[in-house]
Order: sequence, then structure tokens, then C-alpha cells
Amino acid sequence: MSNYGADNIKVLKGLEAVRKRPGMYIGDTNINGLHHLIYEVVDNSIDEAMAGYCDKITVELTNEGSAIITDNGRGIPVSHHAGENMSAATVVLTVLHAGGKFDKDTYKVSGGLHGVGVSVVNALSSKLVATIKRDGNEHRQEFSCGIPQNELGVIKSTNRTGTSIEFWPDASIFEVTEFEFDTLAKRFREIAYLNNKITIEFKDHRNGKAETYHFEGGLKQFVMDMNKKDQISTPFHYTDSVDDVEVDIALMYNSTYSENLLSFVNNIRTIDGGTHESGFRAGLTRAIVSYVNANANAREKDVKITGDDVREGLITVVSVKVPEPQFEGQTKGKLGSSYVKPIVQKLTYEKLVKYFEENPLEAKAIMNKSLAAARGREAAKKARDLTRRKDSMSVGTLPGKLADCQSKDATISELYLVEGDSAGGSAKQGRDRVFQAILPLKGKILNVEKSRIDKILKSDEIKNMITALGCGIGEEFNEEKLRYHKLIVMTDADVDGSHIQTLLLTFLFRFLQPVVDNGYVYLAQPPLYRYKKGKKEIYLKDDTELNNYLIETGIDSFTFEGIGTRDLIDFFKIVSAYRGILKELEKRFSVIAIIRHLIENPDLVSLSTKDLFVELEKFMDNIGYNLLNHSITEEYIHLYIQTGDGLEELKLDDNFFTNPLYEEALYINRKINERDLSILKGVDPVDMLIDIEKTAKKGAYIQRYKGLGEMNPEQLWETTMNPENRRLLQVKIDDYDEASDTFTLFMGDEVEPRRNYIQDHAKDVKHLDV
Repeated sequence: MSNYGADNIKVLKGLEAVRKRPGMYIGDTNINGLHHLIYEVVDNSIDEAMAGYCDKITVELTNEGSAIITDNGRGIPVSHHAGENMSAATVVLTVLHAGGKFDKDTYKVSGGLHGVGVSVVNALSSKLVATIKRDGNEHRQEFSCGIPQNELGVIKSTNRTGTSIEFWPDASIFEVTEFEFDTLAKRFREIAYLNNKITIEFKDHRNGKAETYHFEGGLKQFVMDMNKKDQISTPFHYTDSVDDVEVDIALMYNSTYSENLLSFVNNIRTIDGGTHESGFRAGLTRAIVSYVNANANAREKDVKITGDDVREGLITVVSVKVPEPQFEGQTKGKLGSSYVKPIVQKLTYEKLVKYFEENPLEAKAIMNKSLAAARGREAAKKARDLTRRKDSMSVGTLPGKLADCQSKDATISELYLVEGDSAGGSAKQGRDRVFQAILPLKGKILNVEKSRIDKILKSDEIKNMITALGCGIGEEFNEEKLRYHKLIVMTDADVDGSHIQTLLLTFLFRFLQPVVDNGYVYLAQPPLYRYKKGKKEIYLKDDTELNNYLIETGIDSFTFEGIGTRDLIDFFKIVSAYRGILKELEKRFSVIAIIRHLIENPDLVSLSTKDLFVELEKFMDNIGYNLLNHSITEEYIHLYIQTGDGLEELKLDDNFFTNPLYEEALYINRKINERDLSILKGVDPVDMLIDIEKTAKKGAYIQRYKGLGEMNPEQLWETTMNPENRRLLQVKIDDYDEASDTFTLFMGDEVEPRRNYIQDHAKDVKHLDV
């Protein structure tokens, strides 16, 4: 037995505790924790803005991996702090629970509460540089892992004020140290909506991206921008304060069946809600129920409306500013201050009652929306009762089409959702009956994005899935009753298969989100090709695998002096990638011969447009192209050419030369040129690649599978279902809001946004099945 005495008691001093247990302070050490460092510093600047001393914040991501946050607030105090015997700025940056947030006179309300924000950032940074403009001077101090590297010193005099923090995340602590622009941009955009007097400039020097956020419309503009559907009501915005608690709320209704609510406390996103959300929902429900009781007809009054009903189609932003809020944890995900709920509830009820009185048309539309939701809920309850099983493990009540597995252990059991009875029959015969269950799906299931729950639960295919899984859906979901911990979607590799796959994912995302969140959902990856030559048979996942295999197989018939087979294979794989990029460029711009000439002679681009045109004219003469017409300016060259394929048009301008595909082609071509091209003896590498592929194809049978039904049970097992050979893609949600918007865009009933997206991205299609 080991000794346990006083020597075993460790005392972590200063910022040592933060470096030892970073998750206690920033949630985790992956990308979320990394971004939390920036949020902590930005929150301090926002506190200055809420106090009335800051109206501009700049955030920069540098090529060196650091982040710089600059504001034009008052600047961190720099005078000597008697208690700590160092400058006040050094105290703020190195001492936990130190800051201006504990003094009610300094910040009436703030996001930072515990005084650990910027000091935690300092502790978890390999380097941090603080630059403070205050009291007529610009001060600077540098830190490493939270330890001061010098004293706070004056650099120069200045008549400006503000704070700039530049930090480099410590790679020994964080799993990733590269910031994501889109994630940060989303947060800064939210802050700008919440504070309509502030401007946030966000610059990413790594790729040149730069965005500025300033929204005069505030929360009203926020909910309008959140809306992606037909409006049921116009936005309603109200703000008031009680006992130093400021309440700022905007809401509207649209034609969807779900609620979209964002809540904030002192500009901090409370992703887990809290008392302010509870107060809003209670006030909203009371106001709408009161209006229905006073204005509905006798038949409608018999319909009992619940809180869920009044939130169907609701889009809301709830923002409160609280002097001393109590959060659950340093990451501030949930507000726990009980006194906030009755304040928000009372204000919401009073403001909405007045709004309904002054806007009878809006009030009636909201009432009808709630009544329709209540009737749908009652119908759904009846439909749900039909799908509920008394015992989730009772085989007698399982769907008749389900071929269940023998195992009752959910952790090893798999359920394949298979497109079509034919593929389902092959899967049933080819599976391992011990742990693999098969549920064939007939045709395309209902698009749940366009349907209310009562209609969804009348769909036989959806009822079969719900019954087979056994865990319920929505609020009735119970993970303990989930019968399979692998839910595998297996569809054909064509347009219809992709559509069915998307319909299934829409259902799982909207009604079984915990199954997705917990990593239980997978997409099967059946092979696209079967290559058979003699007795050799191999399955290949996609075009890239097929091309690579043809290179590896065909290269043996060619001999090049001074270079090994492995190097040759690698070289022609690069050439294959180059050919693929050229095909994509040809789809977008046509006249690939000219494009390739520009890629393989990059110095031509440095010429003026007139000189470049002269060079291109010579090239076209050499290859037999007939130039019919052209126009030239300092910005572009526009060509109309008669080629062997007919009349073609090519415009060389910034849109062309900055296209990512063109830049990628330049990069790959440089990689090709880095190899010893003397091995080709003047032969075009793309032509040589084609010869190699022809050799590999000679005497071979290459089958391209259109659907799963073309495989017999043994082939389906060997390629797609055998755990030793199969490939599965796990479905994950990195950003819930972005995923939700994507499903709304592609699966919702709004045609115009989808049409615009298709038009904007039509040329990006790589696999078109017509």
C-alpha cells in the first residue's frame, strides 16, 4: 500500500493550475477551447463597449499563428498596484480572479465575471504581448506561458487609448492551434447584432479574408436575417429594464415547425439556456394563451395550447444584461440567476399583450399558428401511439420487413437501412446474422423538412424505422432503448441513392439528433468499380482509386531508365491529378489547349494583355485554331475561336486567373516539373498516362456499379458489409446552426434560395448523373 501523507498534497500556485487543468477554465483543449481564448479577450473589449468607452474592435489572425485583439477602450490600468507590488496591468494578466469586474462602479454589467479570462489566455499561450494605450503613453509587456518576460514599460507617447492583446496558443497544450475563420466570424457577427453601436473588423492575414460587422438594426435585424422561410408575422422588438436587469428581445414567426432561439447574457452566448430563456418562454406562452382565450371561437377554445405549440415557427433572440449573473461553469453556457426569470417573464407578457392589442392582424396570425400546432400535436400523439412498442426487445412487434440480428447487445448490433427490396434481399443473405440487422426501404421516404409531425408518423417507412430503433423520437427519445449503436445508411451510388441518403439524414437530424451527436450514424461506401483480369478481381471505391490502380497495373509494361517503379507510380499519380484539374477547368472555361498553354508557361501571365494576346495568337496558329473575333482591354482578353469541337469562347480576366482550380493546376504543374522530365523524351505526360491506362485495361473487364442490386450477396458482404473490408463514413455535426441551415436550404419548401444556390455552384458539379 503506497503512503499517503502531507507530501502528497500539491498546491498549484499562480497560473500553474490553469496549465495543469486547462479544461476547467476553457472547456477543452480542442478547437472549441482554442477559440474560447479569443472570446475571452474580445469579451473584455465588449465590456468596455457596454460601459460606453469603446466602439471599435479589431481581430486579426496572423501568418505566424497568433491572434491580435485591439480595442479603443480606456486601456487596462497601468499604475502600480500596492497590494500585489506590480503594475495593475501585470496583475490582470497574471493573477487569477483579478480584474475590474468585481467593482460595480467600473463595469455595471460584464461578460467577464470570475476575473480569470485574460489571465487564462496568458497562461495557455506560449507567448503573449500586451500593448496598452493610456495616460498619454503606449505601454508594452511580454509574457511566456503566463510568466512576465520583462516589466511593463513605456514605448512612446500617444493621445489615444485602448488595449491590444496578441497571443500564440501553446502547442503543448492545445490539440490544434489553427483558428477557423468561419467559426470566429459567426461569433463576431452575433456580437455586432447585440451591440448595434459597435463595429468589429475581422482580418485573416493567412488568406486575405476581411469582414466588417456593424448592424444598426440590432436584434430586429438579427431575427430577420435568421429567418429562411415565409414570414407569419413581422419582427417585434422590445427592450426595458427592471432592477438593473436590462432585457432586449426580438421575435417573429415563420412557416416552419421548429423553434430557433438564441440567448445571451452580457453578450455571452448561453448555449444551454437558463433562467432568462425560461422567463421568456413562460411570458410568451401566457400572453398567447390569454389572447386565444379572449379572441378564439368556441370550437378553437376547446384546443388546449401548450408551450411547445406557441414556439412552433418562432425565431427569437433573447439578450439580457445582468449586474452579477451566476453561470454554470467558466464557459458560461447556462444562466442560473433565479431572479432573472420573473423579470423577463413579466416584461415579455406585458409587452406582448400590448403588441397584440395594437397589431390585431399579427396577433391573429400567431394565434392561428399556435392553434394549428396544437391540433398537429394531438394528431401526432395518436399516430405516435400506433408506433410505440410495449417492449423494445420484443421480436413479435418489430416491422415485418426487418431482418433482425440475433444479438440483443446494442453496443455491437448494426442496423442497415438499405435502398430497395432487391438490395435488401442481397444484404439479408450476405450479412452476419449475429450482429447485423437489415431494414429495406421502399422508394424515397417522406421529406420531413416539409411535413408536420402527424404526417411524418403516418409514413410506413418512417414508422418502421422508429419501431426498429426502439428509442422513440423527439422529446420521447431514450438512448437506453436504442437497439443498435451502428445505424448504417446503404444506398446506390447514383442520384436517386444520394437523394434517399439525404432524406434519411434529414429525418435523423431533425428527429433523432442524439443518435447523430453520439456518432451512431454511418454512410456505407459500396465500391463504384469492379476490375477483373484473368483470375484477379478487385473492387475500387471511386474514380481516383480506379485511376491509381490502372497506373500501378499498367506501369510494369513500360521501362524508363534511371527511375524506379515506385517513383514512376508517384509521378503519374500527380499527372492523373493534373488531368483531373484540367477537366474541371475545361468545364468552366472551355478551350483547354490555351488554358494548359498558360499553366505550363506561367511567365506569360506577367505580360501585358496586348503582348499576351500576340503570344496566344502564335500558339493558336501552331495548333490550327481559327481566331474569329477578339476584344482586348488592360483588364481582360476575350477570344472567339473555331476549334475542332466547334465555336468556343474564352475570357481571360481576374475571374480566370484567381480561380482556385487554375491556381491548383499551376501548383500541380510545378510538382510535375520538379521531377526529371527527361524520362519522357519529349512525350506529353498526360498522353503517356493514357497509354499506361490503356495497357492496364487491355484484357480486363471493368464494371461500373449503378446500384447495390447489381451485386450478389457474396459481393455485397465482401465489399460493403464485412467489418474487415468495408469502409464507413461517420456522420458528425461540427456546427449545428450551419447544418440546420443547410437542411433548410436543400430540403425546405423555399425554391428561390435553392435555385440561386444551384445557379451559383452549377459549374462546381463533379459527378453529374443524367
